[in-house]
Amino acid sequence: MEDKDFLQFIASVKKMTGIDLALYKEAQMKRRLTSLRQKRGYGTFVQYFDAIAKDKELFYEFLDRMTINVSEFFRNPGRWEVLENKILPRLAKQSSRIKCWSAACSTGEEPYTLSLILLRKRLDATVLASDIDEGALAKAKQGVYTDRSLQDCPKELVDKYFVKDALSYRISDEVKRRVTFKKHNLLADAFDTQFDLIICRNVMIYFTEEAKHELYHKFSRALKPGGVLFVGSTEQIFQPQQYQLETEDTFFYRKMG
Repeated sequence: MEDKDFLQFIASVKKMTGIDLALYKEAQMKRRLTSLRQKRGYGTFVQYFDAIAKDKELFYEFLDRMTINVSEFFRNPGRWEVLENKILPRLAKQSSRIKCWSAACSTGEEPYTLSLILLRKRLDATVLASDIDEGALAKAKQGVYTDRSLQDCPKELVDKYFVKDALSYRISDEVKRRVTFKKHNLLADAFDTQFDLIICRNVMIYFTEEAKHELYHKFSRALKPGGVLFVGSTEQIFQPQQYQLETEDTFFYRKMG
């Protein structure tokens, strides 16, 4: 009975939003959403769906819980150093303007980190940043962060490109200008093409093996030959050649051909 209730919830969410929860790992998704449903006082998932369908605040809270918006600037700093000092200089030789995509960008820390690096390297580039969660995108566009988000951001960049308010830091328009935010569902929407760099980190861990396999194919098709996919520190791709990719550095994969 409980399984039927959850399966009906999955079907209703897909019909209303296009989001297919069946492509996420069921155990952790169900656990997370069960605690949220119970916290809000709904006895079944069917009752909970009826509530989120009518109440925008509840719906955004559901999306937020589903998408786990945890991010910070320069997360795993050593990997960003590799991007800055090895990957981007090669891409700059390949393209006069580097076309970048921060996929599943959450509240903007990742695409703004990339923008800061591109400014420091004085490279001409465009950065598309996308996420399924409109609430996260709204926060990203505001560009206001706590000091915790900035703990790994180099001090000279904080001093140069952020304005400190009483309790937060506001990112400068110079950094924002390079980034375009857009709502996008990785599992359902079409991908743009001819990217030099795609960053998709700490997201794939939530998907089933079948969904991951399909996404890696889609990312590969979206890259130019010689373009790079940068993944998270728990998301090493085994047998990247099946996606026409080869390892360029740890967690960096270059499109072959």
